Parts: sequence; structure tokens; C-alpha cells
Amino acid sequence: MATWNVDAAHSDVQFKVKHLMINTVTGEFTSYTVTVEAENDDFSDASIVFEADVNSITTKNDMRDGHLKSEDFFAAEKYPTMRFVSTSFAPKGDGTYDLVGDLTIRDVTKSVKLSAEYGGQMTDFYGNVKAGFEIAGTINRKEFGLAWDAVTEAGGIVVSDAVKLQLNIQLQKS
Repeated sequence: MATWNVDAAHSDVQFKVKHLMINTVTGEFTSYTVTVEAENDDFSDASIVFEADVNSITTKNDMRDGHLKSEDFFAAEKYPTMRFVSTSFAPKGDGTYDLVGDLTIRDVTKSVKLSAEYGGQMTDFYGNVKAGFEIAGTINRKEFGLAWDAVTEAGGIVVSDAVKLQLNIQLQKS
């Protein structure tokens, strides 16, 4: 069984959400861990654990970041960690996979299905074996207790319920 850990210097954990339904705002988590255990070289038997420090959230706007950490959204003081644990990683062909697992945000755990694209493996200049994945999917934030809502004076929705997840993960074999 091989263990792989995230190479954070070459990885991104981002989310995108519509603001006023006319523009997309991008945020990211800058502190997270990813551990993958797999026996097969194609990762078809992979077991994946991802954890993000909610307090590391950034949208490049301090006021918005503070609001996201508040009780209205992530309640970071009470629930400092967001966690995903895979339940299956099924190959679909052509280096693509269906990644299914339990995502926990706040105190709510739901099964989510994400798409993963395997970029392959390479040995770096220092002899470290690396593997790359692009992972994407969409969740409904309200299903996880991120229920803050507001409407503009004109009746427009301030924040979309749908949140797009986009992760570019490079792993290093331990």
C-alpha cells in the first residue's frame, strides 16, 4: 500500500459562487491536508482523506472572509475543520473517475459526487514521485448549514446556493 500526501506548493483548493447572479467570486483554502492510500498504480482502489482549515479561507476581501468565518456561514470558531472522506473512487475510462465521499461542513455530513481527472505520474528533479489530479463538482451550500441569504432592494439574490468546487491536487508518494 502506497501513501501519498499533498504537495501544497503545487496544489489549489478553490470554490466559486455567483454574486448578485451576474458575477462569479472565487475563494480558496490555503491550509489543508490530503492523504491518499492506494495499492494500484492507477489509483482505482484509492482511499482519500481531505481536511481544510476553515480559518484559512480567503476571497481577497477581509470583510467578506470574516463574514464567511462567522455563524452565518462556516462558524469557524465552532467548526474549524472541513473534511471529506472518500467512499469510492471509480474509474470511468480515459483517466477520469467518479469520486464519491462524505463531506462534512459545520456539523453536517452529506455524500457528494465529484469528477476527477488523473494527470499521470512523474518523478521530479529530486527523485520524488508525483501524481496530479483535477477535481471538480458542485454542492448546495444550504445543505451544509451555510444558509445566510439576502435579497437586494431590487429583489436580486446576493449569493447563489450552488458552489462550484475546483481542486488541482499534486500528490507526493511517501
